[in-house]
Parts: sequence; C-alpha cells; structure tokens
Amino acid sequence: MKKLIIGLGNPGEKYINTRHNIGFRVVGSFVHNGQFSPLQENRKHKCLISNNPDIIIAQPQMFMNNSGIAVSWLIQYFKIQHEDIIIIHDDLDIPFGDLRIHNNKSAAGHNGVNSIIHYLGTENFWRFRIGIAGKTKGTIPSDTYVLSKFAKEEEEQLNSLINESIEALKLCLTVSPEAAAQEYNQKSIKEV
Repeated sequence: MKKLIIGLGNPGEKYINTRHNIGFRVVGSFVHNGQFSPLQENRKHKCLISNNPDIIIAQPQMFMNNSGIAVSWLIQYFKIQHEDIIIIHDDLDIPFGDLRIHNNKSAAGHNGVNSIIHYLGTENFWRFRIGIAGKTKGTIPSDTYVLSKFAKEEEEQLNSLINESIEALKLCLTVSPEAAAQEYNQKSIKEV
C-alpha cells in the first residue's frame, strides 16, 4: 500500500518561512534528509512531488485554501486509500513546539484541512498538527498571524521541532500512525 504525505503551505517567495508554511518545511527536510527522490514540479497535479516506490511526498503548489484540489487529484492518480494519507500542517490552537497526531478530526478552523475534507468527503486521514501559537498570538488577527514569520527565539527552536516531526513521521511509517500518536502527542520540543 502506498502512503501519501502532504506538507501544506502557500507557494511563492512571499510565504517562505511563515508560520503557515511549516508543513512545507517539514516535508522538505524529510525528503532532503531521507533516501527519497527530490521534490520535482508536476504541473499536471500542481504539486512538487517526490515519487518513491512506497511513499508519495508532495507540496501542493496552490494556495492553502485550495489544498483539497491537489490532494484529491493525487489520491485518485496514485490510488491512495484515505487512511494512508498524512497531512502535515500548522495549528494555531496548539502552543509553539508541540505536535499532535490525529485521525478523523474536524478541521478546527484550518482552511487547508477544511478544503481537503471537502474534496475527499471524509475526515478519515492522519494529520500532523504542528503548534505555531507563540507569545504574540492574539496581538494581531489570526489570518495575519499565520502569515507572519517566526520570532527569533522560535526560529532557533525550529530545527528541533522539524526533527521531532520527522522522527514521528518515521515511526508512523515504520510502525504505525497509532504508535506515533501515542508516543508524540504528549511531547513538546521543550522536553526533547
């Protein structure tokens, strides 16, 4: 069974290193540090794709709110089961540095996840929810906050957060998503 790993974000220079693009950063590091083919542009599916024998890794090159279009194309083309999908994305409701792994949950206000649920017609897929709520959350509107850059002290901790997410992803793929959820849902980078 092939697995599909999707990192969510917005394409373009303007959005590089914003909070909303943490899914892109995790997936990019996962591909770069693993033994995977490089991410390459696939115009047909409007994604950057790393196509490997058992794992498809992708970064949709549509804006976040349209992520479901790309994900639905990918699952149809590669014949992926919903339970074999892992979506990696930012979460404003989780403190910076915390990771939560869930299946079959609502979008909780995340427009990219909402789009995926809409196009797939189900919530039955795995999600890596990466906390981006820093000290300045609430001082500016949420839509502006998620498109802001990480604070300097957060940027210094991002490598740990990304590495922790990658280790959880490896456990998810080698053992099971349930095992990864059990081990990582209570951790934070402050404990690592």
